[in-house]
Amino acid sequence: MATGMDQALGMGLVAFAGAIFSYYTIWVIFMPFVDDDHVLQQFFLPRFYAIALPVVAGLIFLTFIGVFVTAVTLAKKKKSK
Repeated sequence: MATGMDQALGMGLVAFAGAIFSYYTIWVIFMPFVDDDHVLQQFFLPRFYAIALPVVAGLIFLTFIGVFVTAVTLAKKKKSK
């Protein structure tokens, strides 16, 4: 059973992920229909970053996965010799 601290951390992470999802959804789906001079536009980056940031984050994630798999594979080979 999870302790109170684990539950609080989990709820915090879920809330953080929900906030990021909501922000990104508003940025990508709704903000293109809002005028460029509207006050809400100041809270969002240019639309270029709506695509660039997830692509860069995905590439970094895939790089870490590749490095991890390579390290585990090499460690297994070294251990079996």
